[in-house]
Amino acid sequence: MGAAGMAVSRHGALRPSWRVQASRRNRDGLVVFCPCRSEAGSPLAVSSPPRREEKGVLGLKVVVGLSGASGAIFGIRLLDITRSLPEVETHLVISRAARLTIVQETDYSVAQVQALADISHEPEDVGASIASGSFPSSGMVVIPCSMKTLSAIATGFCADLLTRAADVTLKEGRPLILVVRETPLHLGHLRRMVEAAEVGAVIFPLVPAFYTRPLTLQDMVDQTVGRILARLGIPNGYYHEWKGT
Repeated sequence: MGAAGMAVSRHGALRPSWRVQASRRNRDGLVVFCPCRSEAGSPLAVSSPPRREEKGVLGLKVVVGLSGASGAIFGIRLLDITRSLPEVETHLVISRAARLTIVQETDYSVAQVQALADISHEPEDVGASIASGSFPSSGMVVIPCSMKTLSAIATGFCADLLTRAADVTLKEGRPLILVVRETPLHLGHLRRMVEAAEVGAVIFPLVPAFYTRPLTLQDMVDQTVGRILARLGIPNGYYHEWKGT
């Protein structure tokens, strides 16, 4: 990423695919998730993504925000999946706190995560396209969503581009999904979530589903991300629909 406000194109970039088997412990003994690597130890390159002019042909422009809550891999996986969907164009904002979380919890660099999006915006660039209601997005997801970010969105406190883009999404009547990652929840958290829901946000906690009988952590991540995409109206094969007993 260059100067503030400069958009980053992902074309020609390496795409580190995440797998649950690709993990290690850092110097503090914590498990971190890693990009898949070749036998030589470098990140695996993949086929080129759809050309820019082929992206978003159905008008599906989705704003993705990553805040500083734990669970950065959920946001990364969502970007990884949408990267291969030619009908979806993603606009990414990574908060300053999220940049720390990405490095702490995964082996991805911030630049690698930015490269998964079609366009990446700096969090201070409140003049970016996604800060305006005239930008024709199909919705926005904040994944993961910290309680600080949720509180700002619930009260209309637009301190940066992420919260401004969320506020724009709400005022234009578009879907806003807040993938909340916090536990336990005190009364203040619960009240802010009610307030966010009252102004139109969808509260989507990171709660795993077990009716699918997941075998790996990646199964659980994919199920959640697949359902989030479906909630945005994006068909995908990453979650299992309940067929009844």
